[in-house]
Amino acid sequence: MFENLSDRLQESFRHLRGQARLTEGNIAETLGEIRTALLEADVNHEIAGSFVREIKEDCLGADVLRGVSPGQQLVKIVHDRLVALMGDEAVPLDLSKNPSVIMMTGLHGSGKTTTCAKLAYSLKRQGRRCILVAGDIYRPAAIDQLEILGKEIDVPVLSDRGASRVSDLAARAVSEAKAQGIKVVIVDTAGRLQIDNGMVMELVDIKRAVDPAEIFLVSDAALGQEAVSVAGSFHEALGITGVILTKMDGDARGGAALSIRKATGAPIKFIGQGEKIQDLDVFHPERIASRILGMGDIVSLVEKASEDYDEEQAEKMAEKLRKSSFDLEDFLEQLKLLKGMGGMGEILKMLPGGGMLSKMPQADERGMVSMEAMILSMTPEERKNPDILDFSRRKRVARGSGVSAEQVGALIKNFCLMRKMMKKRGMLSRMAGSLFGGGLGMPGIGAGLPGMGAGMGLPPMGMGATMPSFGGGSNYTPGKKKRKKKRR
Repeated sequence: MFENLSDRLQESFRHLRGQARLTEGNIAETLGEIRTALLEADVNHEIAGSFVREIKEDCLGADVLRGVSPGQQLVKIVHDRLVALMGDEAVPLDLSKNPSVIMMTGLHGSGKTTTCAKLAYSLKRQGRRCILVAGDIYRPAAIDQLEILGKEIDVPVLSDRGASRVSDLAARAVSEAKAQGIKVVIVDTAGRLQIDNGMVMELVDIKRAVDPAEIFLVSDAALGQEAVSVAGSFHEALGITGVILTKMDGDARGGAALSIRKATGAPIKFIGQGEKIQDLDVFHPERIASRILGMGDIVSLVEKASEDYDEEQAEKMAEKLRKSSFDLEDFLEQLKLLKGMGGMGEILKMLPGGGMLSKMPQADERGMVSMEAMILSMTPEERKNPDILDFSRRKRVARGSGVSAEQVGALIKNFCLMRKMMKKRGMLSRMAGSLFGGGLGMPGIGAGLPGMGAGMGLPPMGMGATMPSFGGGSNYTPGKKKRKKKRR
């Protein structure tokens, strides 16, 4: 969601190239572009103005650092100010009460019901028992949705389609939680198209009845500046303890994320970045600031990889690579892992400088889907020994996967080349460097990531070596450069 803001901010720093130090004169145009970029991202105009003034003060008061260019100094200052604007550090959930009640509020369509289930799933993975309360008693579909989601994640749901007061239902859930030793109660509530007195009074009644440890405002990130006024209204009425921004994977411009903390004082605690039940992440201001400025987010990438891949499986894959027994069946597993992590495009966005690479055609999910379809169209014997795939077999695989025989040939050729390189050089950790190291100027990153290099095998190397050929079926093979003839 921050792509446009990121591009604009990075472009604004160009004015400082070749400058010896930061001065009021040479930063004026840059600061003007930063302010414009923030306003275009739907940041509140007062907050944008204050942000730029603070950057100016920091720039003029900054000591000249030997070996650091003015542009680099400004990036550091902007980064620190972005972190401060969004809240300095991640704020943990308050689960000190027994049971701890988490109350979800927000406008209609903000994603409260789904977010309730996502949060319950996240807490369950941490070993905490939860119960969900279907508090949107005015919409039978919302109750049905929560019951379906609860069944999917194996978390109990308390619902009563005949209930007249949500506060009574929530109080009953707290009593049942105490009796069953359940530590967390998550209460869904009804939304409205706009804030009204009836809605606010119902929420106040629930708050009085269950004394929640957390009152979350669930807000659609696409609301932009309106999200700030909505958050202010809820905060004034209820005293919200935090915000969950949803639909961060959409076309939102990022203004809500940069404005809400400053406007309300309530921290952003979670962000929803997809429709899957596991797509709820802790909000880390420093990581988001780094991604906005094109510095990547290696820590989040490592955490995501660690969640999807276990050490024992990684060791088995590394052993296969050492013995050169890595086959297309193993490669298929790597593709599935990459898809589970959001696809190559999402992974590249988390790497320093990877924002531009993530926009390349090879980084989209279509190439991965084509590769997966081709491998699934092969027999088990062909996956274990791709050398037996002659022209007739390739035609059969092509028909089964909806691609051309040339694309199947490119897959086999590049995979065999990759495996040959591994056998010849025996350099597992440096393999990942071909994409995550040499390609981005960050040597060694791939080797240190679980599931990204030596620990997991070779998905990035495989993708890096093969993806350019899969998109259009090119069989290009690097050869010797032609020498230019000297003129006599």
